[in-house]
Amino acid sequence: QVQLVQSGGGSVQSGGSLSLSCTASSGTFSSYCMAWFRQAPNEERGWVSTINWAGATTYADSVKGRFSVSQARDSSMLYLQMSDLKPEDTAMYYCAVLSPACHLDSARYWGQGTQVTVSS
Repeated sequence: QVQLVQSGGGSVQSGGSLSLSCTASSGTFSSYCMAWFRQAPNEERGWVSTINWAGATTYADSVKGRFSVSQARDSSMLYLQMSDLKPEDTAMYYCAVLSPACHLDSARYWGQGTQVTVSS
């Protein structure tokens, strides 16, 4: 079973930047689509970004132009660089492994979650 381990996150003021990382306990992400989701208190978990095996990326409208997803050349690490953060970005962030076609409901493995808090 694959375990995803996240790091990064923390607290920052509005307009600041943070980064998140995600690595697999075994293997790489090379054959899969990887995604970042987030869940704010009292809200459902929502999709933030995906990156597929070919490096193609997608972003939710709410983060487009501010967040950037990437992965290491050897597909061993997944990153989310967040800039111009806003209080509404405050949430627990999760990385996930999706099917190669990036179906958002296909998440099989999840990271443990990393808190991002943005103060105004």
